Amino acid sequence: MRRRALVAGLLAAPAIARADAAFPDRPIRLVIPWPPGGTNDIVGRLVTEGMAARLGQPVVIENRGGAGGMLGADVVAKAPPDGYTLVLGGSGSLTITSLVQARVPYDVATAFAPIGLIGLGPNVITVHPAVPARTLAELQAVARAASPPLVYASPGVGSTGHAAGAMIAQALDVPMEHIPYRGTGPALNDLLAGRVQVFTNALAPMLPAIQSGALRAIAIAGRVRSAAMPGLPTTGEQGFPQIEAATWFGLLATGGTPPGRVLRLHAALGDTLAEPEVRRRLLEGGLEVEPSASPEEFARYFAEDRARWAPVVRHAGMRVD
Repeated sequence: MRRRALVAGLLAAPAIARADAAFPDRPIRLVIPWPPGGTNDIVGRLVTEGMAARLGQPVVIENRGGAGGMLGADVVAKAPPDGYTLVLGGSGSLTITSLVQARVPYDVATAFAPIGLIGLGPNVITVHPAVPARTLAELQAVARAASPPLVYASPGVGSTGHAAGAMIAQALDVPMEHIPYRGTGPALNDLLAGRVQVFTNALAPMLPAIQSGALRAIAIAGRVRSAAMPGLPTTGEQGFPQIEAATWFGLLATGGTPPGRVLRLHAALGDTLAEPEVRRRLLEGGLEVEPSASPEEFARYFAEDRARWAPVVRHAGMRVD
């Protein structure tokens, strides 16, 4: 029996190799688990054009927001493991959501096949101009005197913005109310309208509003300043090094996707990120490009990111039953 199975496997190997060599032979779907207009949407649309040219097939974007990115991720987790359905993953949609939500319809450790890391970007802490604060110390004083408490927005329950907001309230030792939205775009709109006062998010979608004065940037929530805003101090420089929240972005396929197809997608992604114009646009948006991360390196980073955020979520009491 074992010999027959071995022979069958050897006979099937050339057919599998031929199938992977022909991959892809039809359009690929990229699920962005957030509505249009946010950082995920910006990053996804930047990389898909270059990948499509290298793969010889269109990469069709499908925005599927909701539940902190979990609804879109679930589509990919349950898709056939053939490399034709991908997800633009991030620290919020795949890492923090899986820690916050008590009922996740997939095992985040096995449901996805990491393809490659796109880049990392520290979050920027912003306030509506009506909030009389230009530093974290001033925000702390305003929040302590506020009645009712200041309200901070997030792109959804379990998003990086949710965890970062809880981290800020904890570090400043102030009460703040959380209002989740269905993505960065809706949250940003309400911040611009003054319906919420504080929003922490990746820099790319916030930059135009900051530059125009419609929003005020308080700090970069990371260890180093952003090349896109070199004059904005970090949280550590302002005396709050415990506030550190970076957002990562990467591509993943359905778990069990053949390794040859994963490598084909990884090569297309890496070549796209090596394009000077793509790198320039990502860097201008506050994203530090990481085109060299292999699928294995990305998988390790993915696991380490979950371990990094777990104590923050637990301490802040963010678990949702």
